[in-house]
Amino acid sequence: MRLHLDTDLGGDPDDVCALAMVLGWPGVEIVGVTTTGDPDGRRAGYAEHCLRLAGRPDIPVVAGAGTSTTGVPMGGLPDHARYWGVPVDPRPAPPEAAIDLLERSIDQGATIAAIGPFTNLARLHQARPGRLDGVPVVAMGGWLRPLGPGLPAWGPDMDWNTQCDPRAAELMAGHARLTLVPLPVAARSHLRAAHLPRLAASGPLGELLARQCEAYAVDAGMTELGRAHAGLPDDLVNFHWDPVACAVALGWSGAVVQEQRVRTVLEAEQLRFEDDAGGRRTHVLTDLDVQAFDDTWIEAVERAQR
Repeated sequence: MRLHLDTDLGGDPDDVCALAMVLGWPGVEIVGVTTTGDPDGRRAGYAEHCLRLAGRPDIPVVAGAGTSTTGVPMGGLPDHARYWGVPVDPRPAPPEAAIDLLERSIDQGATIAAIGPFTNLARLHQARPGRLDGVPVVAMGGWLRPLGPGLPAWGPDMDWNTQCDPRAAELMAGHARLTLVPLPVAARSHLRAAHLPRLAASGPLGELLARQCEAYAVDAGMTELGRAHAGLPDDLVNFHWDPVACAVALGWSGAVVQEQRVRTVLEAEQLRFEDDAGGRRTHVLTDLDVQAFDDTWIEAVERAQR
């Protein structure tokens, strides 16, 4: 199976967790990585650094969209020294380079795992109309159901990838062969402090991951969040948003995906997804085997570094 990763790697470390997992997933070829929310190529530089740590500098990485389709910046980056510890050179690229790499991956039959704002995909469609039509895209985003009991009182405004560039999300949803990984389902899978020693011992990339996740847990108040909600572990470090999305893209057997009719509604620059009998056919993650995923993802990270 061929996979293209479109990512805002460099902020929330779940993107690096996803990349490390995919690198060790059996039977998968990563044919390209594009970054989004990347005005100066720093995210692309970070992605290349992670690939070098895993011994995979052969995978092409290209910096993509620097701002949303409406020109709005898309997220900042945390303190470099604290999260990375070593110098990492940025890798800026010409504006069309990410579109070229996406198109090349599509030509190779790749599934697109979209685990950042969907701006690169929208720009592909705008620059080359029809090129996104029918392309299999698994998107980390969408909000069709409320969170379950014992979880935070969040709503669609927490759907970062969608709300960061809602017009791009609307475009993507209207043209790609879409699978949504809604946040309320992905929120059931957690990275815990108990997992960090095994992660750190897995190799250089795992050591970096453990460092970043520990720092992020402090910065994002994850421990306090976990202790405040009965449906979360007391030693919560992060949510496995992007690893779950990539596992769905790879056809993991522990994910339950069902076809639904879904439409998008854009109001006041916020996009939401709704069930609608007249909507587009969309595959939606509805459940996952959380306990099995705990082992699956970390075993893949270990395998990537052997």
